[in-house]
Parts: sequence; structure tokens; C-alpha cells
Amino acid sequence: MIEQSHSTDGKEVIELRGIKKIYPVGDQEVAALAGINLDIRQGEFAALMGPSGSGKSTLMNILGCLDRPSVGSYKLDGKEVANLSDDELAVTRNKYIGFVFQNFNLLNTISSLDNVALPLVYAGISKKERAERAMHYLDMVGLSDRADHMPNELSGGQKQRVAIARALVNDPQIIMADEPTGNLDTKSTKEILDIFENMHKMGRTIILVTHEPDVAMRASRQLLVRDGLITRDEGKGVVLDVV
Repeated sequence: MIEQSHSTDGKEVIELRGIKKIYPVGDQEVAALAGINLDIRQGEFAALMGPSGSGKSTLMNILGCLDRPSVGSYKLDGKEVANLSDDELAVTRNKYIGFVFQNFNLLNTISSLDNVALPLVYAGISKKERAERAMHYLDMVGLSDRADHMPNELSGGQKQRVAIARALVNDPQIIMADEPTGNLDTKSTKEILDIFENMHKMGRTIILVTHEPDVAMRASRQLLVRDGLITRDEGKGVVLDVV
């Protein structure tokens, strides 16, 4: 079966305790993250908000196992990952997390189908199964009729849907989306957020970084990051001012 159901039994899939990220600047040290404590439960749809320089991108990189904290504990699905090596982080990332980026990160020289199937190549999946799974997820985001199209033949919204299908193809526990609507028009933004909401209803855990309050309001939980700390933790529909 291609699509696994993702239980929403409410266990913590992410547990952060005392997370700090400290950078040397000249002879000083600057804390991009100043001691974050955060639990994300399985099946939550959380939006990370914050002004430029607030630390939200640094936090996203640590949550996504793209970076590690200077201090603190990060348990992902109960396993401590804060001190893993680069190779161990890469294995963890590939196992648990699917990424969606603002600029899509598609390869322009291959079709939509092959872009979606790419993570399965690294996972050693057979060509036939790669094609089947890639088509399944393209169909899920409403783009099966664009499977043979190259990225330059797609609109921005269609490119982002291909990117979402690619993020889903390994059936990860968590989808992390970094400003996924940042390059899209209003109509495409709504379509993409509808897809995220549907994934959430299916039990996916979603963490979305945005600076747009109307995007964050679609999430079931909104977290405001300021000066390297989470300063507000609100539910769906609250308008958070990030200025």
C-alpha cells in the first residue's frame, strides 16, 4: 500500500528542551536561539511566525535536522538527535522529514514525475515502484495530467504542488514547509494551503514557516518567534502581528 495512515494519537513527535544556537561574531557571541522549549504532537499543523532575524529560520533548520543546536536536547520520535554526525542527521532527515521550499527546488532537466520520484532513487526503490508512487502523489495534489511536463512548462502553483508530491513520496512522518507560498499569487496560495489542510486532516504532522498572518491562520497552532524565543503559542484563527 502506498499511503500509510498517520495516527493522531497525540504523542510528542518533537521535543525541544533548552535549545540554543550561538554564533561567534567577532569577539562576541550572538544567540540566534536563546533557549527554546517546544513540543509538537503527532498530527499537529503548526505555523512558525516571526519577523526577519527572529530566529525562526534557525529553528526550522534545527527541527529539519539541517543543523544542530549549540546547547540543548532535541528528541525526534523519542530519539535524541541534537548531537548526531552530519551523516546520521542526513539518514534521520530522509527517514522522518519531507521538505517544501519557497523556490520549489525542482530539477529543470527532468519531468514532474521524475522530480517527484527522485527521493526514491536514493532510497533504492525499483523504477516501476518509483513511477507508481510518484504518480500516486501527483494525483493526490491534482497534477497527474502534468506528469510528463518539465518544470518550465508549469505555473508557480503547479511547481509547488510537484514539490509537495516530492516531499510526500517517501511517506515521511513530518512535512516541513519553508515559506511555501512566498512566490505564489493569491489563488495559488489558497490551493497550496488547501492541500496542507487536507494532509493535516489525514494525520500528517506539518510545520510551516511563514511571515504572512493570513497563511499562519490556516494552521491549527501558531507559534511566534522573537529574539530567539517562542513568545506566543496560539490556536487556529488568531491574527498574530509579526512586526
